[in-house]
Amino acid sequence: MAAKEELGRALDRLWKVIESRRGADPQSSYTARLFSRGRAKIAQKLGEEAVETVIEGIGNDPRALVGESADLLYHLLVLWASAGISPADVATELTRREGTSGLAEKRTRTNL
Repeated sequence: MAAKEELGRALDRLWKVIESRRGADPQSSYTARLFSRGRAKIAQKLGEEAVETVIEGIGNDPRALVGESADLLYHLLVLWASAGISPADVATELTRREGTSGLAEKRTRTNL
Protein backbone atom coordinates (compact mmCIF):
# COMPACT_ATOMS: atom_id res chain seq x y z
CA MET A 1 0.00 0.00 0.00
CA ALA A 2 1.35 3.41 -0.90
CA ALA A 3 2.35 5.59 2.04
CA LYS A 4 -0.10 8.31 1.05
CA GLU A 5 -2.98 5.83 0.95
CA GLU A 6 -1.93 4.40 4.29
CA LEU A 7 -1.82 7.87 5.87
CA GLY A 8 -5.17 8.76 4.32
CA ARG A 9 -6.79 5.63 5.70
CA ALA A 10 -5.29 6.16 9.14
CA LEU A 11 -6.51 9.76 9.24
CA ASP A 12 -9.96 8.66 8.06
CA ARG A 13 -10.17 6.09 10.86
CA LEU A 14 -8.96 8.68 13.37
CA TRP A 15 -11.54 11.20 12.13
CA LYS A 16 -14.32 8.65 12.64
CA VAL A 17 -13.14 7.95 16.20
CA ILE A 18 -12.97 11.67 16.98
CA GLU A 19 -16.48 12.23 15.64
CA SER A 20 -17.80 9.25 17.61
CA ARG A 21 -16.40 10.66 20.85
CA ARG A 22 -17.93 14.11 20.45
CA GLY A 23 -20.84 13.37 22.79
CA ALA A 24 -19.07 10.83 24.98
CA ASP A 25 -18.47 11.13 28.70
CA PRO A 26 -15.48 13.41 29.35
CA GLN A 27 -14.57 11.18 32.29
CA SER A 28 -14.07 8.19 30.00
CA SER A 29 -12.66 9.74 26.82
CA TYR A 30 -9.74 12.12 26.34
CA THR A 31 -11.30 13.33 23.08
CA ALA A 32 -14.62 14.02 24.79
CA ARG A 33 -12.74 15.88 27.52
CA LEU A 34 -11.08 18.07 24.89
CA PHE A 35 -14.46 18.83 23.30
CA SER A 36 -15.94 19.68 26.71
CA ARG A 37 -13.18 22.20 27.40
CA GLY A 38 -13.97 24.19 24.26
CA ARG A 39 -12.25 25.25 21.09
CA ALA A 40 -9.83 27.70 22.72
CA LYS A 41 -8.41 24.94 24.94
CA ILE A 42 -8.23 22.57 21.98
CA ALA A 43 -6.32 25.22 20.01
CA GLN A 44 -4.00 25.78 22.96
CA LYS A 45 -3.29 22.04 23.13
CA LEU A 46 -2.63 22.00 19.38
CA GLY A 47 -0.11 24.80 19.87
CA GLU A 48 1.63 22.85 22.61
CA GLU A 49 1.83 19.80 20.37
CA ALA A 50 3.17 21.94 17.51
CA VAL A 51 5.98 23.22 19.73
CA GLU A 52 6.79 19.66 20.84
CA THR A 53 6.88 18.60 17.18
CA VAL A 54 9.25 21.45 16.33
CA ILE A 55 11.54 20.48 19.21
CA GLU A 56 11.65 16.87 18.04
CA GLY A 57 12.19 18.08 14.46
CA ILE A 58 15.38 19.79 15.57
CA GLY A 59 16.52 16.72 17.48
CA ASN A 60 17.98 13.47 16.21
CA ASP A 61 15.29 10.98 17.23
CA PRO A 62 13.07 10.10 14.25
CA ARG A 63 10.78 7.94 16.42
CA ALA A 64 10.11 10.86 18.77
CA LEU A 65 9.32 13.07 15.77
CA VAL A 66 6.90 10.46 14.44
CA GLY A 67 5.16 10.28 17.83
CA GLU A 68 4.84 14.04 18.16
CA SER A 69 3.66 14.28 14.55
CA ALA A 70 0.88 11.80 15.34
CA ASP A 71 -0.09 13.86 18.40
CA LEU A 72 -0.11 17.02 16.29
CA LEU A 73 -2.33 15.50 13.61
CA TYR A 74 -4.73 14.12 16.22
CA HIS A 75 -5.13 17.50 17.92
CA LEU A 76 -5.50 19.26 14.55
CA LEU A 77 -8.36 16.93 13.65
CA VAL A 78 -10.02 17.54 17.02
CA LEU A 79 -9.78 21.29 16.39
CA TRP A 80 -11.30 20.89 12.94
CA ALA A 81 -14.18 18.86 14.38
CA SER A 82 -14.75 21.46 17.08
CA ALA A 83 -14.84 24.21 14.44
CA GLY A 84 -17.22 22.30 12.17
CA ILE A 85 -14.53 21.75 9.54
CA SER A 86 -14.07 18.35 7.93
CA PRO A 87 -11.01 16.82 6.30
CA ALA A 88 -12.93 17.11 3.03
CA ASP A 89 -13.06 20.90 3.49
CA VAL A 90 -9.28 21.01 3.86
CA ALA A 91 -8.81 18.61 0.93
CA THR A 92 -10.92 20.92 -1.23
CA GLU A 93 -8.73 23.88 -0.28
CA LEU A 94 -5.54 21.92 -0.99
CA THR A 95 -6.92 20.90 -4.38
CA ARG A 96 -7.78 24.52 -5.14
CA ARG A 97 -4.17 25.48 -4.45
CA GLU A 98 -2.65 22.78 -6.66
CA GLY A 99 -0.65 24.14 -9.55
CA THR A 100 -0.31 27.56 -7.95
CA SER A 101 3.10 28.75 -6.89
CA GLY A 102 3.37 29.13 -3.13
CA LEU A 103 4.27 32.80 -3.40
CA ALA A 104 1.47 33.52 -5.87
CA GLU A 105 -1.03 31.72 -3.64
CA LYS A 106 0.09 33.68 -0.60
CA ARG A 107 -0.50 36.97 -2.44
CA THR A 108 -4.16 36.00 -2.96
CA ARG A 109 -4.81 35.72 0.76
CA THR A 110 -6.39 38.70 2.48
CA ASN A 111 -5.19 37.79 5.97
CA LEU A 112 -1.45 38.25 5.38
